[in-house]
Amino acid sequence: MKIVVAKTAGFCMGVRRAVDMVLDAANTSDEPVFTFGPLIHNPQVLEMLREKGIHQIDEIPSKGHGVVLIRAHGVPPEDEKALEDAGFTVINATCPRVVRVQSIIHRYASKGYATIIIGDERHPEVVGLLGYAKGKGHTVSSMDSLISLPVFDNAVVVAQTTQDTDFYARVKHWCADHAPHYKIFDTICGSTEKRQAEIRQLAQENDAVVVVGGKQSGNTKRLAQIASQTGKPAIHIEDVSQMDYKMLRSARSVVITAGASTPNWIIAQACQQIESSLRKPHGFKKGLYLLRDFLMKTNIMAAAGAGSLTYACSVFQGISNHVHHALIAMLYVLSMHILNNLFTVKSDKYNHPRRADFYNKNKIYLWFLAAISGATGLYLSYTSGVLSFGILLIMSLLGLSYNLKIIPLVGKNGRTGRIQDISGSKTILITIAWGIVTTLLPAVENKCQLWPALVMFIFATGLVFSRTAFFDILAIQGDRITGKETLPILWGEKKSFSIIKAVLVFEICLILLIFFTDLLAKGVFLLAFIPFVMLLLIRFFEKDSHISGTRREFIIEFLFFASGCLAAVI
Repeated sequence: MKIVVAKTAGFCMGVRRAVDMVLDAANTSDEPVFTFGPLIHNPQVLEMLREKGIHQIDEIPSKGHGVVLIRAHGVPPEDEKALEDAGFTVINATCPRVVRVQSIIHRYASKGYATIIIGDERHPEVVGLLGYAKGKGHTVSSMDSLISLPVFDNAVVVAQTTQDTDFYARVKHWCADHAPHYKIFDTICGSTEKRQAEIRQLAQENDAVVVVGGKQSGNTKRLAQIASQTGKPAIHIEDVSQMDYKMLRSARSVVITAGASTPNWIIAQACQQIESSLRKPHGFKKGLYLLRDFLMKTNIMAAAGAGSLTYACSVFQGISNHVHHALIAMLYVLSMHILNNLFTVKSDKYNHPRRADFYNKNKIYLWFLAAISGATGLYLSYTSGVLSFGILLIMSLLGLSYNLKIIPLVGKNGRTGRIQDISGSKTILITIAWGIVTTLLPAVENKCQLWPALVMFIFATGLVFSRTAFFDILAIQGDRITGKETLPILWGEKKSFSIIKAVLVFEICLILLIFFTDLLAKGVFLLAFIPFVMLLLIRFFEKDSHISGTRREFIIEFLFFASGCLAAVI
């Protein structure tokens, strides 16, 4: 069974912008936050907003209080004014692509032009667009309704941004033959065009299609319609509970796509469920998958990576008791990461639903493992010396306080917060903590020279920063939902990828330059292989964002383990 995920599946720019705006408003405002009508057509997202305390109003009251977001589809201008007159603070989250269509209609309606909108009459975007036509708007949903319209002296023709591209092509062809004086604008969103073109191609190349998204979403319904028109079995589901696996049993390859209002975590759940139900590994392969998932869920893989990195940095600095320090780093990272996941199960509901379920079911055992590994790491550091023990103890206490309201901090809303409430603190603190336990702790205890220790610290922190920032990009939707402000949320996804790649290029250059000095062991040039491979992988993952999240994280974590293997061969 081959499973193909469409590259265009998931949130489009306009939907992502609207969801980000409403979440930012809820995370920063002390006033009640509302949306005027459903923000987008996806039941899971709307349920998530209700859980966040973001409510929906469908009628404009005479008096109101709080923040109201205008949905991505837009509204008639008189509705926006009425909301402001009622006393609401209005945030316009209308998709910029829709705003462009509104502007076109408004400009030509002011000149007396009739407006012909190719779209679904009851769709909220079309309702909003008609509000700009100054009473001269007409909706066309079929060729018959277009032909039945009178030929206007002056008219402008636009399309609902999520309209079927083939249908709009027929409309433009008819206008060219029968009303060549009409002004026609290509207003179908580029994202919609790419999404529809991709599903036409993928449906022809594969045996079945699964379309994930809201049943009320116009663009999602069109994807399902386009897929079924190819003659291949097509299923439209809102979530995996609606899956008809009988239709897919005979398929050798299945395409999964999603509407523009479908969040990443719903797509990921659908992929995982289909994969586990239809692609069932057996024997040795099944055992490998189970082992991989266990190592990732428990953070043993991350801890092994930290231990391996410590081993490598110690070897290249000439530290003899490198295994001892590798164990300390491994136990510290294991303890801190388990504790962090226990405190952040809420966001894992969206980012890692299987891990969240695993942690909810095994809380007691995981608390015990975190306590034992943390205590053992402290004991081993104590046997190394008082200084090593003191440093690790302080780091452990800081790690514990990260998720607890122990250190009073004044947040943006004037409320007492935690260290994790500081914008970008997660990526920075994990990077520093890993850097200390993997390089500085062994160097201090063994009284190593400053410059070799500093070079290894820079190398280790660069790798850890790239790893953590990349994982934060994967978790950006869930983190924003739960109010976390990670660096990728502050910088944006595109800029974050650019910074990660720049850091990795610097890492490669640093190691190659150090090779020509006597600061570190001669085999140190082998370490350049790790950031080089990570750079290639991250560039690949940036282009193909729907590879299994667990698989991507495992590959990146394995690179840290590989650093220790490289050090072992010199």
